[in-house]
Amino acid sequence: MKSLWKKYKQNKLVQGILLLIYISITSLSLFMAQKSVTAFLLLLSSLLLLYFTNFKNLTKWLIAGIVLVFLLPFTASNGDAYQSYMEVATLVGIYISMALGLNIVVGMAGLLDLGFIAFFAVGAYTYGIFATVQASNFMPFGTFPLSGESFWLFILIGCFVAALFGILLGIPVLRVKGDYLAIVTLGFGEIIRIIFNNLDRPVNITNGAMGIPSVTPPRLFGIDFLYPSQFYYIVLVILLFTIFTVRRFEHSKIGRSWKAVRENEIAAQAMGVPLVRTKLMAFAIGASFSGMMGVVFAAKQAFVDPTSFTLLESITILVMVILGGMGSVPGVILGAAVMTILNLQVLTEVTSWLNQLNSTGAFSIPDALSPSKMQRLIFGLLLILFALYRPKGLLPAKNHVYNEKELQEGSAKENKGKQEVMPDHSQIEKAQEV
Repeated sequence: MKSLWKKYKQNKLVQGILLLIYISITSLSLFMAQKSVTAFLLLLSSLLLLYFTNFKNLTKWLIAGIVLVFLLPFTASNGDAYQSYMEVATLVGIYISMALGLNIVVGMAGLLDLGFIAFFAVGAYTYGIFATVQASNFMPFGTFPLSGESFWLFILIGCFVAALFGILLGIPVLRVKGDYLAIVTLGFGEIIRIIFNNLDRPVNITNGAMGIPSVTPPRLFGIDFLYPSQFYYIVLVILLFTIFTVRRFEHSKIGRSWKAVRENEIAAQAMGVPLVRTKLMAFAIGASFSGMMGVVFAAKQAFVDPTSFTLLESITILVMVILGGMGSVPGVILGAAVMTILNLQVLTEVTSWLNQLNSTGAFSIPDALSPSKMQRLIFGLLLILFALYRPKGLLPAKNHVYNEKELQEGSAKENKGKQEVMPDHSQIEKAQEV
């Protein structure tokens, strides 16, 4: 069995054929059985199988792009469940982007942040205020609400405003570590939520607890974006940008500085890592991704209120990072996808199925143990099982391993080359005497 597995791992052709067969079967199943949640999840799981293949990164990205851009929307578009599938896929992308932003702060820089949802709220309210008549309450000029074309500009504005708030959070907590940092960031998140909840007087800016309704939908080339199937592509583009940016930062000088600060601040500072700038960049960059998705969330929901940005949401995003593997980009993507799908799709479908069996009299469930009430308990138990059997995460972070012999041979060749280039001093002295 082990020999067959080794041959399979080494044979790219076999991997490609099996992956193609799997994607074809799951796509056909989803196309034929539109209400099959299992087929939808199996098609999404093909991306996980693709990750474990030995293909080049470019090949993996091309195959994943074909699945996400063409196959998934097309095969799910043949029935009434199309928009619900796209809603789940859109929310998965939003949470993955936020989890990747938090992974920079927590996983790479080692700064425990329990108020990360505040940056998501900043982005959502930034667009929500100006895309409704709320802005006319305090803006002496301009006509509001702004048109849907302004949405694309507000994605960048939400990014920069959230990054600014990330810096404002980072400045006072530079000298705080560990549990105290968690308490301060938790307080920051709650302060932002309370401010938005009470900023309806003396000037009505956020409409308080009533929220901001009728947010202007995005518009591009005269087309209004109203449905989850349309927002899916917006989220997909931002998500690809987020993954590319995070991967570039991870293997850059600033990424290595974050990891050095995470392991030992004193040693990092002794090696010349600027602590203030490194921490502030972690807060700002992590917050910017959340701010962009906050703008998309406000436009998609067409309604913004403080109840969407509670402490529970911050903890949920943190659990996504821990579940996937702190510091691991593929792990965080998997952790966010698993948690979002469990919450929105799997447990919801299981709950409705058990309720149907209970209503038909197949078996009786006491009210205290009704599936709708036990959904959170089941979710918590699943997380405990993950933590017990995968304590480092579903896909732990892997540090790049260097071959010591190759490094020694390379340094030896370099020294030999330098010696050959250096001139012979005895010959130079003789020439000078002559």
